[in-house]
Amino acid sequence: MKKLIVTLIGSLWLFVVSAQSKYNPHEAFNPLFYPQNGNDYRSASGEPGPKYWQNRADYRINCTLDPDRHFLSGDVEISYTNNSPDNLKFLWLQLDQNIFQDTSRGSATTTQAGGRWANIGFTKGDVIKSVSVEADGKKYTPQFIVNDTRLQLWLQQPLKAAGSKVKVNLTYEFEIPEYGADRMGRLNTTNGWVYEVAQWFPRMCVYDDILGWNTLPYIGAGEFYLEYGDIEYAVTLPGNMIVAGSGELLNEKEVLTAEQQTRLAAARNSDKTVVLRSAAEVKSPRSRPSGMLTWKFRIQNARDAAWAASKAFVWDAARINLPSGKKSLAVSVYPVESMKKDGWQRSTEMVKASIEHYSKTWFEYPYPVASNVAGIVGGMEYPGIVFCSFSDSGSGLWGVTDHELGHTWFPMIVGSNERRYAWMDEGFNTFINSLSTKAYNGGEFATFSFFPAEDMTSVVYSPKMDPLMTAPDVIQQQNLGIVAYDKPSNMLTALREVVLGPQRFDAAFREYISRWAFRHPTPWDFFHTMENVAGEDLSWFWRAWVFSNWKLDQGVKGVQYQENKPGNGAAITIENLEQMVMPVSVLVKEAGGKEYRVHLPVEIWQRGPEWTFTVPTTKRITEVVLDPDKKLPDVNRKNNSVLVNEK
Repeated sequence: MKKLIVTLIGSLWLFVVSAQSKYNPHEAFNPLFYPQNGNDYRSASGEPGPKYWQNRADYRINCTLDPDRHFLSGDVEISYTNNSPDNLKFLWLQLDQNIFQDTSRGSATTTQAGGRWANIGFTKGDVIKSVSVEADGKKYTPQFIVNDTRLQLWLQQPLKAAGSKVKVNLTYEFEIPEYGADRMGRLNTTNGWVYEVAQWFPRMCVYDDILGWNTLPYIGAGEFYLEYGDIEYAVTLPGNMIVAGSGELLNEKEVLTAEQQTRLAAARNSDKTVVLRSAAEVKSPRSRPSGMLTWKFRIQNARDAAWAASKAFVWDAARINLPSGKKSLAVSVYPVESMKKDGWQRSTEMVKASIEHYSKTWFEYPYPVASNVAGIVGGMEYPGIVFCSFSDSGSGLWGVTDHELGHTWFPMIVGSNERRYAWMDEGFNTFINSLSTKAYNGGEFATFSFFPAEDMTSVVYSPKMDPLMTAPDVIQQQNLGIVAYDKPSNMLTALREVVLGPQRFDAAFREYISRWAFRHPTPWDFFHTMENVAGEDLSWFWRAWVFSNWKLDQGVKGVQYQENKPGNGAAITIENLEQMVMPVSVLVKEAGGKEYRVHLPVEIWQRGPEWTFTVPTTKRITEVVLDPDKKLPDVNRKNNSVLVNEK
């Protein structure tokens, strides 16, 4: 850090030459922030209102995997409940596999731009074989329209409000792409293909009190917004394959060998990793039953389900201890290529530690199993299961495992709209990752972090950076890591460490999770909750961090001794040069080594860009430092400190 050295002649005024301030307090503290008052659906306090509602989608799915053709065929029964106050004449469903068609919007946009979500090959997408509706005991074939990644289904009679139900049955098939936009796909390993199967059945779009039907197409960067319900599914495939899936395996006696059943029982009672199928057993026919097998799973109160299958899997597990006394199961499946120093043989240990930390700190893990799958996907999350890169090890394996499992809380438990507000799931998750990484194994990988704030300020606050409140498909691809992950994580860290303090922040953040667990919050519900629980007007904070790309530049402007005598105390003037405001921490050093810490609230900036405060010095000041602990993203630290020499 460069420090400005200023000489005081005769112990008079010290002024630092500074730039013209761009700060406008009327804009930063404008009282008109919230666009509307609370209502019966969403309280002004941030809680779900007394008439809050959301619709429900329960699924029963049967599918068959043909590994020779890489094809999946299936049928799904959707039981849809309309809890809204509206009669629905039609329904909207998501057909995510259609993104892989060469005519899709994703292919026309994301693929042409390149990057993580670009298709490297095309399929026919979801081939819908049949659609039927059952309502009031009558079954019929409805009119439907497929448009890109959406299907609109017209009902013969409107689905009435306040609890009416309808069943929708679809049969379908699709080719599993090799590279599925880094969210699913298949990896060819020494011992066979690893299939990671997601977005694999038609799912209901969300109908809510904010937008009605949420029908943004699946283009690539924007993830998912889904209704909650119970999902039961059956996967039929060759018996030499092992399946890991969302939720609980219902028929383990039918699909596991006797030895694997014994080992699984041991894993459920072990805090140490138990090998269910070793690397040496992968090529042994005796490690799997013969013929075709059907694996049956169930996950409850979930918004999605995914699974993985391979004959190449090494498989291990261990017990997860939850705060209530309940138990869950940490599971890892991976090919032998993933076994190396600090490789996937440590995955289950990491899964267990991650889930236990978040359950104790924020909200208890709700599912019976947490599975980590090594495959082609670099990192993707689904309820009860995550996909991570087969090549990861050490801090990289911990980082991606912990991050994807952290998504259990955002957005699997707190069901925000990922397709519109990436910062509410990726950013919140990155923030909780920073705390879990410090806690894991005595800080073994604590040097691993997502985008250190001080090193990234010039990039985060560049004129070309998108604001947080930008839809993910609108964010420039090179900016997405910062806008969705880095900046919102830094925002919450600053809110916790500088504005509210850990005690008030943690209480408010836990309350937000608890209030909106398995519900659909908006950004405004989050803002209201944090303010009401913490007891703080934070409109100035959200305006700067979320809605704008304002910069923070605080500097030291002047020092004056009372009556020109250091022993009488000193008046120090600081200034805010850019539009963002934050509280100020100041370190003042005296000759002889005495130090003063001054903490000034954000309200000092309410009336203008300068503030003068006094320090009861007894000797001359040698240095003044703003933000000495570097907790703030100050874009110009050269003016944060001055060294004072007197002659």
